[in-house]
Amino acid sequence: MDNSRLFEPARLGALRLPNRLVMAPLTRNRAAADGVPEPIMAAYYAQRASAGLIIAEASTPNAVGQTYPNIPGIHNDAHVAGWRRVTGAVRAAGGRMFLQLQHGGRIGHPDITGLTPVAPSPVAFPDPIFTPNGSQPGVVPREMTVAEIRSTVADFAAAARRAVDAGFEGVEVHGGNGYLIHQFLSDATNHRADAYGGSVAGRIRFAVEVAEAVADAVGPARVGLRIAPGVTANAMREHDIERVYPALVGALADKGLAYLHVVFADPGVPLFHRIRGDWPATLIANPALPWPTPFPADGGRREGERLLAAGADLISLGRAFLANPDLVERFRRGAPLNPVRDEYWYGGTELGYTDYPALAAAPDRLDPVAV
Repeated sequence: MDNSRLFEPARLGALRLPNRLVMAPLTRNRAAADGVPEPIMAAYYAQRASAGLIIAEASTPNAVGQTYPNIPGIHNDAHVAGWRRVTGAVRAAGGRMFLQLQHGGRIGHPDITGLTPVAPSPVAFPDPIFTPNGSQPGVVPREMTVAEIRSTVADFAAAARRAVDAGFEGVEVHGGNGYLIHQFLSDATNHRADAYGGSVAGRIRFAVEVAEAVADAVGPARVGLRIAPGVTANAMREHDIERVYPALVGALADKGLAYLHVVFADPGVPLFHRIRGDWPATLIANPALPWPTPFPADGGRREGERLLAAGADLISLGRAFLANPDLVERFRRGAPLNPVRDEYWYGGTELGYTDYPALAAAPDRLDPVAV
């Protein structure tokens, strides 16, 4: 059996994790139109319960924050009831779950929500947005007032309380990949001249306030923050990451949060080591793998091992868990991985979602599942 550190137990706040492999949050667009998780989502997550921790897909803390069709929400009682079925299934299978809270900011559309997107500044998303009416040009978002910023902070806190009520062990605040919090951090999307813009201290303020409010709502040991320094997903641009992210990490280092989750982490970049040195709690690292292709044959394991050696505590993988419900056991045995079928990533049925074979049901030579 493999004696890699990936299979060592770890602690995360009050949780004991059986291994150091985290299922990263993956948008799959399988919720109902009103954001209520569908029963198939319970099956999907329960299949992957052997992960040390599952971070469930991005869920919106309010209506205007919805990004795409069929994204789950966590801002009403029906959402809570739907998610409770998911967490119950995962717990019955021996797993543990956090829920990611994501507000899309400028990445939204009236065809999806019936509302004009809001953002730190009226800077339109430059790419098409998928809506129920097909791809549509991005719209100019409405600049948030200070009162709206404060109400959004409160919405994040309320969503965290709902998540815990739904059975999640905690929540991850999404501060990366071009969504609202990331938009506040970047000088390319935040042109404000008030206390929430301009200087580095101003641009990190919203992120800090959200993290603090969520921690006050459910306890800091139930809260993680995801960041993506320099990541260009969703047309994001940043020009001063060497100043912004150390400031953000420093502002939250003494708040007792459960973890910091760094996306596209690269141990060859000095900023990674700066963040590791400044962050006193658990650090989850998501390897810098090619996106969307080519997907590495080892599922990102080699890069994950490098990050563990460089100081990360836990490793998050996305596509590898998507295609391999028993990824932990495959890694442990050195077994081949299922190929990723990217045509089924977003929306649809069980195809490319719950029909990936586990080892016990898989042939010796794994080929794509017939559909």
